[in-house]
Amino acid sequence: MRPLGTGIGWRPEIADAVERMPGIDWVEVVAENVCPGHLPESLLRLRERGVTVVPHGVSLGLGGADHPDEGRLTALAERAQALGAPLVTEHIAFVRAGGALTASPPLEAGHLLPVPRTREALDVLCENVRIAQDALPVPLALENIAALFSWPDEELTEGQFLSELVERTGVRLLIDVANLHTNHVNRGEDPAEALAALPLEAIAYVHVAGGFARDGVWHDSHAHPVPRPVLDLLTGLAARVAPPGVLLERDENFPEPAELERELTAVREAVAAGRARAARGTAAGGTAPAGTAGAVAGGVGVLARPAAGVRERVGVAQTAVLSSLVAGTPVPEGFDRIRMGVQARALAAKRAGVVAKVAPELPVILGAGYRQAFLDYARQRPMRGGYRQDALDFAGHLLKLGRPADAAARRALRDWWLDRSGPAPRRRGPAARALTARWFPPRGRAARSLGARLPRRAV
Repeated sequence: MRPLGTGIGWRPEIADAVERMPGIDWVEVVAENVCPGHLPESLLRLRERGVTVVPHGVSLGLGGADHPDEGRLTALAERAQALGAPLVTEHIAFVRAGGALTASPPLEAGHLLPVPRTREALDVLCENVRIAQDALPVPLALENIAALFSWPDEELTEGQFLSELVERTGVRLLIDVANLHTNHVNRGEDPAEALAALPLEAIAYVHVAGGFARDGVWHDSHAHPVPRPVLDLLTGLAARVAPPGVLLERDENFPEPAELERELTAVREAVAAGRARAARGTAAGGTAPAGTAGAVAGGVGVLARPAAGVRERVGVAQTAVLSSLVAGTPVPEGFDRIRMGVQARALAAKRAGVVAKVAPELPVILGAGYRQAFLDYARQRPMRGGYRQDALDFAGHLLKLGRPADAAARRALRDWWLDRSGPAPRRRGPAARALTARWFPPRGRAARSLGARLPRRAV
């Protein structure tokens, strides 16, 4: 695969700006947010100019206890083919738990959660990766994720876990240096040690993103400028190996195009500083650094199937963790209860934000009370079928409680729910249309489109 160069995450909100930016070699698009038969015109124009487009999946959950879902794999393969992508990427994470494997209700996180770095979890992950590789038409690369909490009794470091994953499956790596910084702040993990242990030849490309600190926790927001420690990690990585590609992620709170271009310049300068450091070390008689990453050296070891009962044990553990985060059950023994509380609140806040974008009418109907009402709902009611279903479930829950108190608002919410819960919108008379017009005055086409868009990390 030829080097990717410098890229940026393509998002509908900045599509026009991305097309005009100089020096953009490639873009990454959230796989679940595009339809193969109806690709955005902006992406088609970029492709016609020779800009590479890479689909980045967020919903496979390859670190989960279940086998990968065939439908999700097929969808990811279709997007790779439609975009002419040289590879596809996903995450080392689980996003759902429960179900038939554990004889418990299925649970959805709506977010990427860390897998335990244990031998059993690694066995499950490796088999799931090999299943995904067999189903995809192009190579697969997996990203290390950011996490707010750690699993107790882990047996491997991040570097060891990733190295063995590559050795056993031949999968490539998408190294997110912002996530290494996040795990340094939140879990005390040394990013330099993780980088030193990585199989550099397996790196497909690198992510760079911003975040913010609050109450001693680093939040990987993708909505803030890239901080200096993250750029320094990128320089350190580039001093060891020439990354085939580096991509700036920004998902919300988009600045002016000029500010994005300045961040891209800072990314390029960080890489150049690392390569210059490598050249100085070689000239001074040091060990020559690795060349360009991107091709996994050597063969792939024989992959043994997980032993009997391993998937079930991993599934039970993940279900207990996810249930404590989204359904209010007790935090499993050995976990930091404070950090788990932070994670639970973050998941609920994310659900509230994404539902407000998927169903922008709900905050209009409920007004200032929307957010608190949703957080109260989410505290005990896990998501059961994605964010659109979550919006319907939330509205139905309020209606059962006789809310909102205002009768007109309650009728508007009921009409909204009935329109979307059936197989097709209802036929409505003049009175109902007048009520709708009162609550939802006509908006511009662009505003409607923006309100319906999903953010990058909507799983």
